[in-house]
Amino acid sequence: MLIITIPGGELFNDQTQEFLTVKEQTLQLEHSLVSLSKWESKWQKSFLHSREKTFEETIDYIKCMTITQNVDPIIYNRLTTSNIEQINNYISAPMTATTFSNIQNTTRSNEIITAELIYYWMISLNIPMECQKWHLNRLLTLIRVCNIKSTPPKKMKRREIMSRNAALNAARRKQLNSKG
Repeated sequence: MLIITIPGGELFNDQTQEFLTVKEQTLQLEHSLVSLSKWESKWQKSFLHSREKTFEETIDYIKCMTITQNVDPIIYNRLTTSNIEQINNYISAPMTATTFSNIQNTTRSNEIITAELIYYWMISLNIPMECQKWHLNRLLTLIRVCNIKSTPPKKMKRREIMSRNAALNAARRKQLNSKG
């Protein structure tokens, strides 16, 4: 969860030609599958696949991330550059210590990832629905780990086995100063 403080101040309402005073507000934000699902249902496009988002789409995603109750929508007009930077850093943070080697990341799918696809992965991997409220990057890492662990190990080709054994034998000969 990210907690940000949006400063108060005055805003000018173009429609009513009046100044509005907005109080400082602290928001709790959560980048989760729930917020992703809300945003995709409104915009009807993939959040993860859409690289560039309009300002309106970005602000709307921040609204979808907000778990603070009864927030005046005008407060989002007071977001500072620092607030946006904090939010972007939070969204891109891995939120886990798990890392993957390049060997396991050899295949990339061109499949467009949507909230429904992530829910499908959760269901098929028996991941509890409570995880939909986790940070999205952490949930995607869990899904990837479950997928890797449930996949049977890949058999090595005969040539790969022979090459690996030759390298191991050479290393042992070098370590023991032996010729054979």
